[in-house]
Amino acid sequence: MTKHPARAWDQATARTIIDSHRAEPGALLPIFHALQDTFGYVDREALPLIAEALNISRAEVHGVMSFYHDFREEPAGRTVIKICRAEACQAVGCQGLVDHVEARHGIALGETTADGAVTVEEVFCLGNCALGPSAMVDGKPLGRMTREKLDHLIAAARTGRQ
Repeated sequence: MTKHPARAWDQATARTIIDSHRAEPGALLPIFHALQDTFGYVDREALPLIAEALNISRAEVHGVMSFYHDFREEPAGRTVIKICRAEACQAVGCQGLVDHVEARHGIALGETTADGAVTVEEVFCLGNCALGPSAMVDGKPLGRMTREKLDHLIAAARTGRQ
């Protein structure tokens, strides 16, 4: 499984990243992606830096950031599990998976375990409809997801076995 970056936020690195993309057409999204790839999230302190570099308002930067659900304002867990909640997966029980994760593991959608091991998020269509309910674990789509498989994935993430 792909692990998420654990590099601590620092403004100097963020400025370097922003400067390296600022001349690109439509630079805002590449900047967000580069910051998230580096730090695992886009720190709030980056928003005014981006606004200044691109000569746009902080509100515009915040608006774009908040529109795209894949950009995080806080670091994610070491393993990110996304449960598909699109119509096809709803028809085959994705809500049961969400309820199970919350009841058994105490992780609601959008939350990270206290130990920082697992973040659970919702996603709307992984393009894996024929194998629903589907999930994605650190970028790897998995079909025919069950409560037992989720339990195994979460336990493996928490113990570092993967």
